[in-house]
Amino acid sequence: MTQATITDSASDTLRAAAERMWRQQTGSLLVSEGGRLAGIITERDVLRAVALGADPERSTVDEAMTTELFTVPPDMPLHEAAREMAARWIRHLPVVQDGELLGVISMRDITGIFAALTPAGVTVEHEFDQLVRERRLARIEHGDLD
Repeated sequence: MTQATITDSASDTLRAAAERMWRQQTGSLLVSEGGRLAGIITERDVLRAVALGADPERSTVDEAMTTELFTVPPDMPLHEAAREMAARWIRHLPVVQDGELLGVISMRDITGIFAALTPAGVTVEHEFDQLVRERRLARIEHGDLD
């Protein structure tokens, strides 16, 4: 599970949402309204909306976000969460306990864990992954968009 990136405004434009996802190096934003989880917008949602003719400068997050969320508790076994993601064709799964958002499980999280469990002895080091993300964020802050 990773920390969720949250936007407090469903009225943000699709462009603003895409910019925030890019800056944060995340594939989704959870949408909060009044402290309550109201939806999720993913990079796929943005792509779909634009492909169907939405203007990223005028169209808003609430027009493209998913509001019927499937969430999981923090004690759900990882293989069950992965099975739910596969069955529902979703790549980002909010983790919620007693109405409180704790984080998000992404396909990247799951593939990293399963890769570490393979008999071939592949290891995944969280510190390395965090270092890669921090370097990406630093490049973006300095305008290096490659």
